Amino acid sequence: MRILANALGALKAINSLKYLKEYKKGIDQSRASGDLEKEREYILKATSSWGKQMLRKFGATIDVKGRENLPVRGPVVYMSNHQGYADIIALCAALDTIQYGYVAKKELQQVPLYGPWILEIRSVLIERDNPRESIKAISKGINYINDGFSMLIFPEGTRSKGPEMGEFKKGAMKLATKPKVPIIPVSINNSWKCFEEEGRMKGADIGIIIHPPIETKDLSKEEEKHLSYRVEEIIRGGVEELQGK
Repeated sequence: MRILANALGALKAINSLKYLKEYKKGIDQSRASGDLEKEREYILKATSSWGKQMLRKFGATIDVKGRENLPVRGPVVYMSNHQGYADIIALCAALDTIQYGYVAKKELQQVPLYGPWILEIRSVLIERDNPRESIKAISKGINYINDGFSMLIFPEGTRSKGPEMGEFKKGAMKLATKPKVPIIPVSINNSWKCFEEEGRMKGADIGIIIHPPIETKDLSKEEEKHLSYRVEEIIRGGVEELQGK
């Protein structure tokens, strides 16, 4: 029964990507003409509509606090805790004011249709167990940011697969501190219930808090040294708030 449920869930997810063809055409044409602003507009339309559509397909809902902290322009770096696969869907639906791509594990490239699509939106795929390749991936992300594209990274480096948060990796901070762009911390809770709880796709009520931005351009060396702890504390506090602790 679980295999059947997952097969149907995967079919829903893959099938939804066909509706993004019109946006892909716009992205490709804008990219080819060098109109990066228009490209960002098409990427935003694609990701936000896909995320909202996927939530409806699986019967999931999001309750978003802190919408006033959503940026009206980029580039910025979103940083979020990472409970489960549904994080990407929920965040696409919630963070709907500016374009962003993901820093995601390289294995996603092998997922039919989705792998090429995540690269289409200027995401960066990272080999978590290869430090040299990880540095290259972060550098590529920084290049995107310097071109005006925003990024989202999960500093834990992997899914917690439950309500507890893991420690943040300091290297993730370089994605924002090198190009000196704001970090917007995001707390997410209950997304793990969409898949990781039972090993099958199902609906859940997902809570999200978007925190005020942290400027990085004027940080002292000492402040930069402790930045990962600061971001982790903010996100952890938000998760605990969502959990009613």
